[in-house]
Amino acid sequence: MSESMTTAAPSVAAKLGAEIVGTFFLVFGVIGTALFTAGFAAGEGGLNVGFLGVALALGLSVIIGAFAFGPISGGHFNPAVTLGLAAAGRFAWKDVAAYLVAQVIGAVLGATALVAILAGGKDDALAAAQKGGFASTGWGALSPGGYNAASFFIAEIVATALFVTVILAVTGKRGAGKLAPLAIGLTLVVIALLAIPVTNGSFNPARSIATAVYGGPAALAQLWASIVAPIAGGLIAGFAHKALFEGEAK
Repeated sequence: MSESMTTAAPSVAAKLGAEIVGTFFLVFGVIGTALFTAGFAAGEGGLNVGFLGVALALGLSVIIGAFAFGPISGGHFNPAVTLGLAAAGRFAWKDVAAYLVAQVIGAVLGATALVAILAGGKDDALAAAQKGGFASTGWGALSPGGYNAASFFIAEIVATALFVTVILAVTGKRGAGKLAPLAIGLTLVVIALLAIPVTNGSFNPARSIATAVYGGPAALAQLWASIVAPIAGGLIAGFAHKALFEGEAK
């Protein structure tokens, strides 16, 4: 009997576990890069990879996570992606809530691991990271470029909509097949290069929740927007894809 006939489908527990670990890896890699090696996030000193380094960390984290955990859970790691796929008819609505909870758990655990590392740093590294907002997303003081709320919403909604649109395209029947994670990760690099100076680059409510937990009052006050905007972008992409390419979405 062939391996394909004997391999059982992943269990619900395995899928949720993959989403937790994958989202943990995403937040640990991206926010860790922003806090430890990008001088704009937590102060001067050491290696400074800047916006480009953070954008590459984001894209690479998603590529690696998708290859590693995609075969198990689909490799969402992002509530906006899960909701966008459900809106497009690619994911069961009944499974959405469990995925969202798993993603938030993984993201918060990833940020907590970074807090534990920063706590052992010199010159009160943890306090410096928190004073800088812990790489939280937002506008005004939380925007690296000082952009306003209108710019934040436009950037996050449009960028997330484009991201989910690419996911739906490359994972469809006429998509990129096994190379889909590369296209998805590179898309994130491109949109992050635009969005990081404006919003600090979220596109992911779970990532924003995780950083806001440790980012202080301003981050918590603006967290609602970092949840609403990416979800709106994901739903717009999902419903639009289903309407325009209904045969592809089934």
